[in-house]
Amino acid sequence: MCDNQFSGKFISYLHRYGQIYIDKKIKLYGIGSGQFSFLVRLYQEDGVNQESLSNYLKIDKATTTRAIKKLVDEGYVFKKIDERDRRSYLIFITDKGKKLEPEMKKIAEEWDNILLSGFDERQRKDLMHSLETMFDNVSKIM
Repeated sequence: MCDNQFSGKFISYLHRYGQIYIDKKIKLYGIGSGQFSFLVRLYQEDGVNQESLSNYLKIDKATTTRAIKKLVDEGYVFKKIDERDRRSYLIFITDKGKKLEPEMKKIAEEWDNILLSGFDERQRKDLMHSLETMFDNVSKIM
């Protein structure tokens, strides 16, 4: 590591560039990068509650509430009271939201390809292992 640099600097830069890239790609759908990760997660597991989304995405509850509200307002998801816990809502993708799935997955894949351009398979595996180790290190103190 060079003097006056820390490992989080480049991770932070990559995250911000990713947000900008995603914002440009999905602007025409009336949503932004702040809602993107919620949609992608709901494509993986539809009908989860907001707390589960917050926990999975490592995003605070207030931010989750705002993101879900925006997705509801745009007609991409709807909320339904959880019959097991009436204080909680389950979030489901609407038909309109389901129509976006191929495009959202394509955007995620494009960004991943940009990030990993020039990496061979071994380097990709090593990078993923390193990132997982970093995540585990941080998870222990959070």
